[in-house]
Amino acid sequence: MMVLFRTIKTRQLLLMFLAVLAVSGIGLPGVQAFKAPFRPGDVLPLLPRQVSWPILNAMNNAADLLPSFVGAATASNNSLLNWKGACFYNSTAWLEFHNNSGSEFGGGTLHIKVNNAHSWTCMDLYVFATPFRVTWDYYLLSREHTIDFKEWESEAEYEYVKNRGVSIFLMQAGMLGTLQALWEVFPLFTNTGWGENSNLAFLKKHMGASFEERPQPWVTNITVEDIHSGDFLALSKIRGRWGGFETLEKWVTGSYAGHSAVCLRDSEGKLWVAESGHENEKGEDVIAILPWDEWWEFELTKDDSNPHIALLPLHPELRTKFNETAAWEYAKSMSGKPYGYHNLIFSWIDTISGNYPAPLDAHLVASVMTVWTQMQPAYAANMWNEALNKRLGSQNLSLSEVLVEVEKRGSSFGELLAISEQDDWVYADGKSTSCVAFVFELYKEAGLFGKLASSIQVTEFTIKDAYSLKFFENNSSRLPTWCNDVDTVKLPFCQIRGKYRMELPGYNTMDPYPHMNERCPSLPPNYYRPIGC
Repeated sequence: MMVLFRTIKTRQLLLMFLAVLAVSGIGLPGVQAFKAPFRPGDVLPLLPRQVSWPILNAMNNAADLLPSFVGAATASNNSLLNWKGACFYNSTAWLEFHNNSGSEFGGGTLHIKVNNAHSWTCMDLYVFATPFRVTWDYYLLSREHTIDFKEWESEAEYEYVKNRGVSIFLMQAGMLGTLQALWEVFPLFTNTGWGENSNLAFLKKHMGASFEERPQPWVTNITVEDIHSGDFLALSKIRGRWGGFETLEKWVTGSYAGHSAVCLRDSEGKLWVAESGHENEKGEDVIAILPWDEWWEFELTKDDSNPHIALLPLHPELRTKFNETAAWEYAKSMSGKPYGYHNLIFSWIDTISGNYPAPLDAHLVASVMTVWTQMQPAYAANMWNEALNKRLGSQNLSLSEVLVEVEKRGSSFGELLAISEQDDWVYADGKSTSCVAFVFELYKEAGLFGKLASSIQVTEFTIKDAYSLKFFENNSSRLPTWCNDVDTVKLPFCQIRGKYRMELPGYNTMDPYPHMNERCPSLPPNYYRPIGC
């Protein structure tokens, strides 16, 4: 046993020494261009967990799951595409057309030549895409590799590739980093304590959230009579399917809440909650109007995402302007309609490049859409095809046809994605509103935007845009007496559920103005927003 212990300990010490050698760049005297036998990341999994895991966590994150666009390989004038890979310093690609299949439009061969590896044990992972297909490959050896496209799917694909080439994406973190990033993201969607802790850790790491624990009880004893029509409900879910989705949504938009709803009182004074994103008996996410008691009971006993909930009371001046009749008419007209999947991503994307956390960009979005369309064509078409057609002024074009049409017009997919959503657009199943767009469209109908209503598209609002708007109570002495009554920290709003104190940076600070939120960047971790965007 002692011999085995000494052998293991000696091996670990040797690996640690070689790792330090590789990091420091120390080589043998007189030897030029020394290639390390491995890189630190290649051997970290062989080290003790208590040594390797903190280093791996520091080196890799969720963004490493996203391939980076390095360029498009074309056949024009035998041009070469050159880049530096994650493993191989010198990488080149070119495209060659052929007709080995004897088909109408022929096919092609993509040549990838890699050399000058960082180490003996690394590899490069790649994704290759056209608007009609996506494939992938990995390279361990310094030589020329090929990807064969036996035949182009159609004249449209042939013309697109002839003009724009085959897009190449690099997994910058390599095999190890990609697996580690997957390890960071996978638990976000698990409905476990591990999943909840992973969501908290992700938001702390990528957004700087603090999640300070509140004193118990974590549920407020609410006096319902103090809640009024128009009061805003901000929810933050931190475990399970919705918790994981909201975590990624918060990361890309800068919002510290992931869902929203609005309170309404009827003519008899009964309190209701109107919400886009309520799951009905068929498991569909729809717009619903629920009695407060039913909604609150669900959030307390049945919502397994551990929701943290804040009530944001309207400012008294706006409350006097709030047209309950118009608000109810709008809410009832939308009740039962599907959640706003059609324009879900477009409230986030306002600019050509200022909304994508690196290495995400419009090229990658197009490729992800292509993969999703191949896997679930009906669902993918519901998510973005109609919205893309509206931006083009076209009808019934498929995703691949949209990409080809954009290229024909001399534009780019990034420019197309950045076109503002319009509140009056009607989709095949009616108007489309996400949770926050539904609430603020109701605000528009209720008269809260006044003369600015026609110049503001609320389908462009994220949840951060919503709670930043200067619509809410700004005098803490007017908040209900039960608001934050057990917490030593007095928030400017009323947190009514949750173990951790909710943060809403920029809360209640922004006056409305024409075309707001239509051209705003949102890059983490600072989410800088220029004036007038």
